[in-house]
Amino acid sequence: MLAVPVGAKGALPEWLTAAAEPPVDPGFLAGALADTGNGGKPGGITNVPVPGRRPRSVVAVGVGDATLPDLRSYVAVAVRRAQTLAEHGARRLVLPLDTGVAPAGADEVRAAVETALLAGYRFRQTSTPHPVRLAEVTVVAADAGDPAVVAAARAGRLTAASVAWARDLVNTPSDTKDPGWLAAQVVDRLRGLAGVTVTVLGPAELAAGGFGGVLAVGGGSASPPRVVVASYRPPSAGPAHPVLVGKGITFDTGGISIKTNAGMREMKTDMAGGAAVLAAVDAAARLQLPVAVTALVAAAENSPSGTSYRPGDVVRHVGGRTTEVRNTDAEGRLVLADGLAHARRELGATALVDVATLTGAMKTALGARTAGLYASADGLADALLTAAGHAGEPFWRMPLTDAHVGHLRAQLDSPVADANNAPGNPGSTTAALFLQPFTGGLPWAHLDIAGPARAGSDDADLVKGGTGFAARTLLRWLEAGAPVELPGPVIRD
Repeated sequence: MLAVPVGAKGALPEWLTAAAEPPVDPGFLAGALADTGNGGKPGGITNVPVPGRRPRSVVAVGVGDATLPDLRSYVAVAVRRAQTLAEHGARRLVLPLDTGVAPAGADEVRAAVETALLAGYRFRQTSTPHPVRLAEVTVVAADAGDPAVVAAARAGRLTAASVAWARDLVNTPSDTKDPGWLAAQVVDRLRGLAGVTVTVLGPAELAAGGFGGVLAVGGGSASPPRVVVASYRPPSAGPAHPVLVGKGITFDTGGISIKTNAGMREMKTDMAGGAAVLAAVDAAARLQLPVAVTALVAAAENSPSGTSYRPGDVVRHVGGRTTEVRNTDAEGRLVLADGLAHARRELGATALVDVATLTGAMKTALGARTAGLYASADGLADALLTAAGHAGEPFWRMPLTDAHVGHLRAQLDSPVADANNAPGNPGSTTAALFLQPFTGGLPWAHLDIAGPARAGSDDADLVKGGTGFAARTLLRWLEAGAPVELPGPVIRD
């Protein structure tokens, strides 16, 4: 199958008449495509059968103004159409990037390769054979021999593979995916990568390290909690060492404060933040980036039982700070608190970024496609937002200055502990305020991905189910050197 990019107002690329094999009359395809009325709207698609010739089907796909989002839409629509045709014998898709609207350079090639692989992603556990898959996608670029383009294509392949791994982790059902399984997957995936070490802390190590939040949340499950620490440090790394802390709740019933059945159905995805930070480190190591980075995933299963933690309990975190439990379904912040404190005190972090499907309030505020970003430093926020723009992952910065939220801090007060874990609305902001003291003054960003961590339907490079959201943003930030401001006073003990 040949995909033809149609630009805004129906603009067709100049190479069009030479695209078929054997050659066709000049203008044949252009005329046929023009007759379809495809006006170039991003994502618009029309089919032009070419009987007796190769390719047998030409698909016109709108690419609009050929911006990166438009290009991702063009590639994803073409891949999905080709996958449908694969069930009827099509095996190859040709994707030209010369749109006639804007030249395709390294950024466009990387975006196209990532999208082609991720739009074709599928996760299935069925008893019947899977449908036939597309065997080959050829991305055609005018400067394909340029070393920068070659490197971009490689980066796209490796990035997509890491994001697909994150999606696999998120989509795996929780009857398989418990904290021990998740830790084993990380060891298997990262073992042998140059510069990578993986450490898994079990219940005894967690007790010795003071991980009271992780142990409390995981205490009701027959599957004990784990903390997974995956570090990448190449010989060329400088002193900067960002630590990415991911929420790894492998299933969330809500615990004693149990969720409704409907509220539980998608809770296998409650470790999507952990999957994202692991994928970012995986990709950084495979791309051999010259920056040190560590992913810490606090993995637990939040279940009700006779050993569950309860409303009214007081949890003591790494470093000694305490939390009064008012709602056992506000568990993610308890495990993240331990992770942030451990990263600051024991891992030598110079900056902290946590990623979590943390609050339904964030999904209410920003919808299912956009994540919230809180940050203690403007430079870190700006760098992450720039990285997100390159990655095609939408974030919106939320306020965290005293001028905006200072009055909310009183809601965290507790008569018996340093804070309570359910301070009320606005829920996403008070959750961020709960986490901030555990950062000790390090530059810190909190990414609440509750909405876009899972998709309800296919869209561009997203596929229904777990999305791997935030992994590409973190990777792009690392590729830029993980820029932040110099830290102010840091509390390490």
